Formats: sequence, structure tokens, C-alpha cells
Amino acid sequence: MRTVVAISAMAQAETGGAATAHAVVCLGETMVQVTPVAGGRLDGRSRLVMRPGGAESNVAMGLARLGHPAAWCSRVGSDPLGDLVVGEVAAAGVDTSLVERDPALPTGVFFKDPAPEGSSVYYYRAGSAASGMDETTAEAVVAAAPRVIHLSGITPVLSDGCRRLVERLVFDRPHAGGLVSFDVNHRPRLWRRDAAPELLRLARAADVVFVGLDEAVRLWGVDDAEGVRDLIGAPACLVVKDGATEAVCFDGDTVVREPAPVVEVIEPVGAGDAFAAGWLSGLLRGLGHRERLRLGHLIAGTALRSTGDHGPLPDADAICRGIGIPRARWADGAATAAGS
Repeated sequence: MRTVVAISAMAQAETGGAATAHAVVCLGETMVQVTPVAGGRLDGRSRLVMRPGGAESNVAMGLARLGHPAAWCSRVGSDPLGDLVVGEVAAAGVDTSLVERDPALPTGVFFKDPAPEGSSVYYYRAGSAASGMDETTAEAVVAAAPRVIHLSGITPVLSDGCRRLVERLVFDRPHAGGLVSFDVNHRPRLWRRDAAPELLRLARAADVVFVGLDEAVRLWGVDDAEGVRDLIGAPACLVVKDGATEAVCFDGDTVVREPAPVVEVIEPVGAGDAFAAGWLSGLLRGLGHRERLRLGHLIAGTALRSTGDHGPLPDADAICRGIGIPRARWADGAATAAGS
């Protein structure tokens, strides 16, 4: 049996063993993303840069940038690429004390070939350290006692252990009182089994669900937001994103639609994660459904206008103007979020 070293032990030693209060713990694999510099392609003639790339750590970084105590839980290799991933996620203000280092399995890598009409992505993640996670990883998440556990449909396809881990958190609910947020995040190239029933079961059991209408069409054959709501049922909140058209939130009998603002798209990857971070920030701040959707759109727009998964955030005054709330309400929400 190989030994997996938990970074949390080092972090607790440095802080005198004090536990960190988390608003959100985001769990999932982050790899090293290799991508050309702005305007380049994956053609051998462009300069390349390396940065972290992972849906769940993207959400954690977005939440941290918006002022929330967020943690990322995962496993990376004991290699320079693992150092890069953990270092950059931590530099964004995310607590990485729940990340484990595996001396036997490597950090995954993927290459992105960006284009305005959509990026091509090439993964080299089979046998990665993160694929070695299993249901025992849930213990670290539960111990962190977050208000929200954020997961995606990428993790359960990585390995049988990762599937059991997600099912433990979604179905067994070992963390009483915390919400489970689930982004369907269907990646067809990863699935060698039928994804539709598995992702539907997870979505039906979650408290907050994010799904793109294009995903729902591909997975379940539904063609509008109401069809998604009828299929999934009634989680605490269902958010259906229809690309550049609108996002719709269903919460019980409440239905709120918010048109997507017009954005010049430089590169679309990461926008869904940014939307989830914005919406969850609104939830943690106690904002209403419309303001949450507007904040999701606003933060997604910063990613769409960037070649990376994150773009510069507007200041608090601009955010308040963009989502239609007074500055004092944002400040009150910040105090609420800090006490999460």
C-alpha cells in the first residue's frame, strides 16, 4: 500500500492546529493545463504556458476572489506539476490544506487549443493521483464542516473509487446540515459507460444543481429549461444555463429567468465554473435568485473575455451596479459570508 501524504497536517502545524472555517469545499481533480499564449494555437509555433486547470478548483478560486473562505480538496502527485497546481491555487486565496500528495501516481496534464468557436482539449489523466481518491477522502471534507460542498459530474467517471467518493457525499450526506452543490459538467470523451442515468441520479439527490441546456439535450433529450426541471425534479435550486441566451433558476414554485448579457468571447472554457462561483457567492451573501443569476453572468463574462479560466474581476461598486444592489447590501453580505 502506497503512502499518501496529507498537506493538512503541515497546515495545521503551522497554524497551531487551528481548524479553518470554510464556506465552501470544492472537490475534484485539477491538472496542469498547457495552453498557447494569447492568439496562439497548439501548433508547435506558439509559446506555451502552464497553469492549473480544474472545474472545482476554478470554482474555489472564483469564490476566494469574491471574498469567501473556500477550500479545494483533491489529490496530486509528489512532483513539480503538483507543486505548480497547489501553489497557484493557494496563491489565489484558496485553502489547499485538504489536498493530498501521492508519491506513486502523477499529476494529470491536459493541452488546450483555444479558438473563439470552441476549444479542443487533449487529456493525459489516466492513472493520475486524483483518480486514486475514494470514499475515505470524504472524511476530510466532512471534518471541514462547510456550508456548501461543491462537486461535479467529472469526478465520478475518473475511477470506481472516485465514483464511490461522490456517492458517499451526495447520497449518504455524512456532513449533516451542509448543502451539496452539483454541476453536471458532462464530458463525453471521459465516459465509456452511459453517463445519462448516473448523472441524473446525482442531480436528483443534490441541493443545488447547475446544468447547461446543451448538456441536458445531449444527455436526456430534453429541449428546454422546463423539461430539465420536470426530469430532475425539485432540488433546493436548479439552475439551467442556456449559453448566450439566458439562465433560469427553479426553486419550488419560483421561476426566475435572467437574460445573458452580450459579451465578446475570447475563449469560452471556464465560463461555466465562473458562473457557478458567482451564483454560489450570491447564495452565501443571502442575495435573491435574480441577483444570484446576474452575479453568475457577470463573473462568467470575465472568464469569457480571457484566454485563461479567470479574468480580472470588477471592483465591488461595479459588481453592485451590474447586479442591481446597493453597495451596503454587498458589504452586509460580505460580513455574512465571512461568518459562514
